[in-house]
Amino acid sequence: MLHDAINWIVETVHGWGYTGIFVMMFLESSFFPFPSEVAMIPAGYLAHQGKMDIWLAIAAGLAGSLGGALFNYWLAVKFGRPFLVRYGKYVMFKEESLERMERFFAKHGHVSTFTGRLIPAVRQYISLPAGLARMNIPMFLFYTGLGAGLWVMILAFLGYFIGDNQALLKENLTSITLATLAFVAVVITVYYFWQKRRPA
Repeated sequence: MLHDAINWIVETVHGWGYTGIFVMMFLESSFFPFPSEVAMIPAGYLAHQGKMDIWLAIAAGLAGSLGGALFNYWLAVKFGRPFLVRYGKYVMFKEESLERMERFFAKHGHVSTFTGRLIPAVRQYISLPAGLARMNIPMFLFYTGLGAGLWVMILAFLGYFIGDNQALLKENLTSITLATLAFVAVVITVYYFWQKRRPA
């Protein structure tokens, strides 16, 4: 069953091509709970097979991530907090989640749009408090692109470097994802302690 599902995912990414990667990563960066691993790891795998270009796949993933982040930023700027609170529940986004994002943004400042992109369940929504705070757009794009680009490259190269072992990809996609998240957790932990050691 899992083997068939992974086959379907890989074939879908191949069939949709770079436009599909863009769309999937756009959704992942906006309100929709779509896992980026589903798009980027198979894209890297397909690049190893010669069916995609690894750098074009990464560019499409990054562009989609930035597009989704800008969409959330625009929603926050255009409609404000009451709109997000009122309608967020329809896409499984509660007021408590927005408050948590606002605290995270307030604590870490603009750089949170970088670190937030590496944290599951945060990266989709960190653009909202940035929009509410009217964060400078070039700076927003810089930090968001940095975080999103790092995440997209990690996933794509994971798929690329395990391309020699098809069974590894198909049987251990969940484990690979968890290992990726563990690596990101280490990065975030190092950043956290670095921040604490900085003079006030």
